[in-house]
Amino acid sequence: MALDKTEGEAGGGHKGAPFALAFGGGGIGSPFLRGLWRYTPIFLLALLWEGATRLGLVSHLTLPPLDRVFAAWWGLFSSGDLIRNAAVSLSRTAAGLALAVLCGTLLGVFMASSKWVRTTFDPLVQAIYPMPKSALIPILVLWLGFGSASKIVLIFLGCMLPVTLSAFNGARGTEEVLVWSGRSLGASKARVLLEIVLPSALPEILSGIRIALAFAFVLLVASELIAARAGLGYMIGWLGDGGVYDAMFAVVLTVALLGFAADRAFLLLMRRFLRWRG
Repeated sequence: MALDKTEGEAGGGHKGAPFALAFGGGGIGSPFLRGLWRYTPIFLLALLWEGATRLGLVSHLTLPPLDRVFAAWWGLFSSGDLIRNAAVSLSRTAAGLALAVLCGTLLGVFMASSKWVRTTFDPLVQAIYPMPKSALIPILVLWLGFGSASKIVLIFLGCMLPVTLSAFNGARGTEEVLVWSGRSLGASKARVLLEIVLPSALPEILSGIRIALAFAFVLLVASELIAARAGLGYMIGWLGDGGVYDAMFAVVLTVALLGFAADRAFLLLMRRFLRWRG
């Protein structure tokens, strides 16, 4: 019985070996093949898009063929319009997100470690969190104008709360034994926060920042669509109003690609920061 079971397991492992080598094994080409397999739905969506437009199932006015979209993208890129507006949008995103990460992390950690801070700010955080941040766009434009300030503040407000809650939950989850050990060894409260609480809360904080990164692109495009004179969202609205739909789709795909690239880059950064956790 044991021998039969061993042989069956060996045979099953042998039969599955080619698939393992192709998609999950340690072959040289396996990471590339796994990447292709992971993004197969995107490739299928592109094929469906192209096929639907070429076969006349969808009007070219509402969904231009991909080759026209790529040609329009190259025209915007070579003229410099896409680069200039992308630089404006990315600078707004970076400024708002950086402020949100800094303030949100500090507020969340201090709320977890201080009852007074928690009592003061928790009702405010709980009240603002479910509010649609896009509803603040007219108010911020009224107060700060059509420039970058209103977009940066909107991104800051929308991204700070996920970071705050993640930092709060991560800091609250710190093992009390570690905190007591640090204090018993003579560490100050500030040193305990920096050397014990923050490293313990880091996985939660980074997860919150990743969520905030996605929010940042959503809020950026929404604010630039409604009230802006530059940026990728402004280009989408302007091209759409002018009926240049192939160029409009090109800018939409650019935003999607930038958001995807930012998420992948931050995921790699997360893995590097959390390597010590094994």
